[in-house]
Amino acid sequence: MAGTLNKVMLIGHLGDEVKMHYFDDKNSIGRFPIATNESYTNKKTGEKVTTTEWHNLVVRNKLAEICEKYLTKGDKIYCEGRIKTRQWEGEDGAKRYSTEIHVVDMTFLTTKRDLDSKPTQASSQQTGQKVVAESEAIENDDLPF
Repeated sequence: MAGTLNKVMLIGHLGDEVKMHYFDDKNSIGRFPIATNESYTNKKTGEKVTTTEWHNLVVRNKLAEICEKYLTKGDKIYCEGRIKTRQWEGEDGAKRYSTEIHVVDMTFLTTKRDLDSKPTQASSQQTGQKVVAESEAIENDDLPF
């Protein structure tokens, strides 16, 4: 393969609210962490172990404004982007590094609002009745096959 590839795909939960910074020329940048989990069973003890990895995400302009408006801590997202490492000099003169995911595409999977507005039993029954009525209509239809 002649080229190189820098692509990251993550599904995780927001660890904090989106922190926004606006610039004079109508550009904006948002930053927030997400957590991804990995679970396995320890073969010696039989204990289930879960490890969490934290990722710093960076979103820009319109995507950043959408994230600020709709996302809150705990929401589950899918994102695609590239890994970038920043370097700067700290107050003590030491070099500091930060690895970030610069997001280019994102899908909101679940939000706290979705989880808070669980369907009531009455609406579930209505939905169930509607499905039954539609299936009965299909069975009574004269299909040629």
